[in-house]
Amino acid sequence: MIIILFFFFLEVQLVPRDEYDLSHKILVLIGESGVGKSNLLSRFTKNEFNHDSRTTIGVEFSTRTVQLNQFTVKAQIWDTAGLERYRAITSAYYRGAVGALLVYDISKHLTYESTERWLKELYEHADPHIVVMLVGNKTDLESLRTVPTDEGRAFAEKKGLMFMETSALDSTNVEAAFNEVLTGESSISIQKKVASRQVTRGSISAVTLSSPIGPTETQEKQSTCCKSS
Repeated sequence: MIIILFFFFLEVQLVPRDEYDLSHKILVLIGESGVGKSNLLSRFTKNEFNHDSRTTIGVEFSTRTVQLNQFTVKAQIWDTAGLERYRAITSAYYRGAVGALLVYDISKHLTYESTERWLKELYEHADPHIVVMLVGNKTDLESLRTVPTDEGRAFAEKKGLMFMETSALDSTNVEAAFNEVLTGESSISIQKKVASRQVTRGSISAVTLSSPIGPTETQEKQSTCCKSS
């Protein structure tokens, strides 16, 4: 009994004090080349927009610390190249990501059509619990729109994704998109940790309760019966 209680105490002590610390999270930006991933990144992390943004080669990243409710989160955001020749390199960065923004250009329907392929590739390499948002970028090109908002939203709902339309040029919904993905991931992370702790404690308690500390009621009855005979 003493040994069992010792293990119970040990398990409780092993639960980290900062179990709800969400200080470091990795996000990835994925999608076809030219959809505005790099400018979404620079707008969110530096509040900058580059009209002459060059094509990303391989993978680039930037960081920003944000306050989400009572948590301080340091977001490390990876901007992956959309060109096919870099695909083998960029897919390796999906594994450590807790969230992804799958971006298309609302003025170029082909970039939207490719999102299903990007999503399939992401799920093949990333954590199964990764939080994904479908992002229709460049709403500043409304007059050139070829992907209706309802079409993008319907696809996101079908695939179980978050959805938002943004403009890195005029900063529309950029903050909201990144923060919503981080908030969604943080909620899942807390739920998983709480569930894990409950399972750990429950299993130890079950072991404790199953340990006999004296004769059972059945044994006592048998003993009494034998004495009377």
